[in-house]
Amino acid sequence: MTKTDFGLHSQLLSRDTAERVLAAALQRGGDFAEIFAEDRRSCAATYDDSKIEELTSGRSRGAGIRVISGDATGFAHTADLSESGLLTAAITAADATRGTSSGTKVAALSPQNIANPSTPLILPETVEKARKVEMLARVDAAARSVDNHISQVACRYGDNRRTFVVANSRGIYGGDDQVKSSFSVTCVAVGDGGMQTGRESIGHTVGFEIFERYDVEELARQAARRAVTKLKARPAPSGTMPVVIGKGGGGVLFHEACGHGLEADHIAKNASVFTGRIGELVASPLVTLIDDGTMPDEWGCYAIDDEGNPARHNVLIQDGVLVDYMWDHLRAEQQGRDSSGNGRRQSYQHLPMVRMTNTYIANGDANPNDIIADTPEGVYVAQLGGGQVNPATGDFVFGMTEAYIIRNGELAEPLREGNLIGNGPEVLQNIDALGNDFAMGSPGTCGKDGQGVPVGDGTPTLRVTALTVGGTAN
Repeated sequence: MTKTDFGLHSQLLSRDTAERVLAAALQRGGDFAEIFAEDRRSCAATYDDSKIEELTSGRSRGAGIRVISGDATGFAHTADLSESGLLTAAITAADATRGTSSGTKVAALSPQNIANPSTPLILPETVEKARKVEMLARVDAAARSVDNHISQVACRYGDNRRTFVVANSRGIYGGDDQVKSSFSVTCVAVGDGGMQTGRESIGHTVGFEIFERYDVEELARQAARRAVTKLKARPAPSGTMPVVIGKGGGGVLFHEACGHGLEADHIAKNASVFTGRIGELVASPLVTLIDDGTMPDEWGCYAIDDEGNPARHNVLIQDGVLVDYMWDHLRAEQQGRDSSGNGRRQSYQHLPMVRMTNTYIANGDANPNDIIADTPEGVYVAQLGGGQVNPATGDFVFGMTEAYIIRNGELAEPLREGNLIGNGPEVLQNIDALGNDFAMGSPGTCGKDGQGVPVGDGTPTLRVTALTVGGTAN
């Protein structure tokens, strides 16, 4: 772990400048003022049809300024990080609240020295683009070598470095330097079973050393083998039945179907099935659900959130009992409590809101092989795809991208892609077995109100007593 580099951050927004800009914002009548200054750079390469399809890089710098006066919020952003540019944005944001002078003062800014849970060893911007492209070419060749049924391979490399400083009138002055690297490969196989796909992806809050930790050529071969195996798949069954979800594979379901309903802004709007249920049994006693921004190297980790609050390990459901929600500054202050470190924003051009980080179900104590053996008939889902969720009700539909029939307690033939249909809170209550093989799933981008942020999710192997499988088999 590394401490905050205030030399780097002060170049983006010095403490003296921040104090003057915050004071100017409050002179217009604000109760609270905040500056979020950000410098972001990225690189991406796409290799498709055995050639480089796209190679891009970009950089953006700017600041967003928020002023709150009573129930009104004013916000302005600018790409001009000079003091005069920041002052103009501060006055624009303050005027939008139409406040009158409240006499609120800026607290002395105190630098925060918070350890970052991840330390990049090789900054991606120091690696030549030719090396990144050459790696994708090797991945393409490895995937195609698996089977002559592989007709298409598409792979992608990405890296992102995000440095920011946040300062507010409560005295916070802190920053973070987040480096993320990712890779994905999708293979298409064509045969008598039609066209089938297989996919693998990795992503961590680390540098280019991620490619020393993972054999990306083997990941490509795994994706190709998955696509070829699915050529022999039978149609998925239809009906309600036991469903076993493999380690890591079901995290996205609980992120979408349960996690959003535990964000405090949904609670405040009474738009969640979990509103007013603190202290109630809302899940199987086997279930402990956690959101943890401090998990080292995971896709959703950071030192501080986008409001300057330290990332935290937040237990949301403990042994089936709802114990807390996720909070940002605004919702927490309304309730007279501390933020849980879940205030996040897509960029300096966006307001922060309550968002998840790394959301997961903690380990159980069952052997995952025993869970399958104790399931006479059902479906085993190794990997879920995208889906749709209503956060107010928890109703969801998710695609199964890799699944198998369970017959007589054993995995049988693979299934063609079908859907899982159910209700998040009901799924939580109907978990009757939880494995001891916890794993995080694939990296993701969570969309909410037009903003996307990187998130992680995970589960051990688990069994749901009854879920509706939407397949095409009679």
